[in-house]
Amino acid sequence: MGPVDAAGWVIGIQRIVSAHFDARPAGVAVDLLIIHNISLPPGAFGSGDVARLFTGQLDPRAHPFYATLASARVSAHFFVDRRGDVIQFVSTVDRAWHAGPSQFEGRANCNDFSIGVELEGTDFMPFTAAQYASLGDLVGTLHAAHPLRAIRGHSDVARDRKSDPGPFFDWDRLRTRFTPSLFTSSQRA
Repeated sequence: MGPVDAAGWVIGIQRIVSAHFDARPAGVAVDLLIIHNISLPPGAFGSGDVARLFTGQLDPRAHPFYATLASARVSAHFFVDRRGDVIQFVSTVDRAWHAGPSQFEGRANCNDFSIGVELEGTDFMPFTAAQYASLGDLVGTLHAAHPLRAIRGHSDVARDRKSDPGPFFDWDRLRTRFTPSLFTSSQRA
């Protein structure tokens, strides 16, 4: 994985461009990274349906659960699959639509100032060693390119709505690689 280029794309990883993004507010620094989990259908891996969701190509008839997503317009900057492969959908310069109604340190609308990373997984099982390795590399790359001052879970910024990345996410695996001030003591190991 290479550095982030001037247009906000990480060099050397797969890129699938999503139309589900818009411009960040002028003058807003990207200083928060939010970790999520996702699997489509729920609990299934490797279907390719996460990419279809993020690019607006998910067939709502392909699975009964997908009817609930028929009008969803969501994306994340990055997706890390179970093998540790990373796909970028939105430039880090732009605002992906991953956090929804959210708040961090008194600031609403976390999409304005955050980067969203989705890990292929669920709240009910551990993530893979390959995912942690790729996530660690990605965080290092993003930290070098943006003034990140915090890494949080979706559950930290949308407490009443979300539980991801879930109780099986091992925060200590990131804490050992990065400045402890990027993390909170409330995050579960």
